[in-house]
Amino acid sequence: MSQKIDTSRHALAVSGLPQNRPHDFALTPDDPARKALARELDVTALRKLRFDGEIRSTGKRDFVLTGRLGATVVQPCVQTLEPVTTRIEAEIERRYLSDWEETAQEGAETEMPEDVTSEPLGSHIDPWAVMVEALALHIPDYPRAKDAPPLGEMVVTEPGKTPLRDEDTKPFAALAALKGKLADGDGEA
Repeated sequence: MSQKIDTSRHALAVSGLPQNRPHDFALTPDDPARKALARELDVTALRKLRFDGEIRSTGKRDFVLTGRLGATVVQPCVQTLEPVTTRIEAEIERRYLSDWEETAQEGAETEMPEDVTSEPLGSHIDPWAVMVEALALHIPDYPRAKDAPPLGEMVVTEPGKTPLRDEDTKPFAALAALKGKLADGDGEA
């Protein structure tokens, strides 16, 4: 049976946030919540998870959320499927701007903005949603066990032709080979 986490209980109404002092928060999901998040994030387990910080006003109507994310994640090794435990420690920042303007037009190509910490200020700020997003971004994409054998080299070519290997594509490999031939040929480098 899948447990759905009620994230709305963590969302804070912007109208209720103090303007003259920070609002502190601390999220430490219990075991059932960590298990549900592990399923949602497609990891084997979340042994520990904590996100704490503050939300403070900046300017007349903007807010900044800063926090520390700490988590212990267990995932299968991409090569051996053995469990890989990763400790994540990250500083998180989100800026909520009241005058946010979306410049992208539907269907148009746009470049990724340089400031990925800013977003529009809505009626609520949800530290839980920020925690889940930050955790998803910090989980390793391709975890490898320490004792996993080195990845082999894949060589593909047409029959009867010399395959192109990784070392052949390195920028100075041809120069090193030429230098070696010159040194062998006349004794000078």
